[in-house]
Amino acid sequence: MEQAFELSDASAERSAAGCTIKLNPEPIKEYLTSNIVLMKNMIADGYQDAKTLQRRIEKVEAWLAQPNLLEADKDAEYAHVIEIDLADIKGPIVCCPNDPDDAKFLSEVAGTKIDEAFIGSCMTNIGHFRAAAKLLGGKRDIPVKLWVAPPTKMDQDELIKEGHYAAFGTAGARTEMPGCSLCMGNQAQVREGATVISTSTRNFPNRLGKNTNVFLGSAELAAIASRLGYLPSKEEYLKEMGVIDADKASVYRYMNFDQIAEYAEVAEKV
Repeated sequence: MEQAFELSDASAERSAAGCTIKLNPEPIKEYLTSNIVLMKNMIADGYQDAKTLQRRIEKVEAWLAQPNLLEADKDAEYAHVIEIDLADIKGPIVCCPNDPDDAKFLSEVAGTKIDEAFIGSCMTNIGHFRAAAKLLGGKRDIPVKLWVAPPTKMDQDELIKEGHYAAFGTAGARTEMPGCSLCMGNQAQVREGATVISTSTRNFPNRLGKNTNVFLGSAELAAIASRLGYLPSKEEYLKEMGVIDADKASVYRYMNFDQIAEYAEVAEKV
């Protein structure tokens, strides 16, 4: 049987067992429309196998013509119902060293000295890197060693084009090859014994480096902490985030390949 997660949110639809989430098809259609253009670019660039990519394109186009998403049966029975009251979340949350289940409010660990920060892994998208660059604020020689690794080459190219790599360079950040980087723990590592704020998926002992203490948090929090040299208070965090709040739509826009001229032009020829 499925588990039902109850959220105190108007977007969720109630069932007899509790409250189940019904997905909104519009963001999914937006993503898949972009993905078709990306796959056509992959075909043009010689990615293998072109026939497999073409079949996937056709399947996605068929779904877009008649979108249909799974949803819970009205009479579904659940093994367990978990109720989460979002009103209880009154500040940023971090996962503490060295257990991803050890979640605490930022206010409980504020002031902790940070030696290194990592912004990367599959948990990030291009908007997080724009936000991080903006939050660095042109500061030079930040007190924390900052690692930056976009998840894909496409993200990297767009961030360079938009000028955000200049902000990372000014701050003295180490920009890694796009991909997993520190998140894998076997390509590069932070200094032994360092205290780290990371956007990666796990903070198990020794994953990012030997004898390290790793907090998991957002890219925005990692950027702010790298500027300050410590985990900020809730008040400091919200103050710093003011520069993002003023320009959210631009900062967090997705890489919609169908709206990027060079990708769209190639796709039209495939």
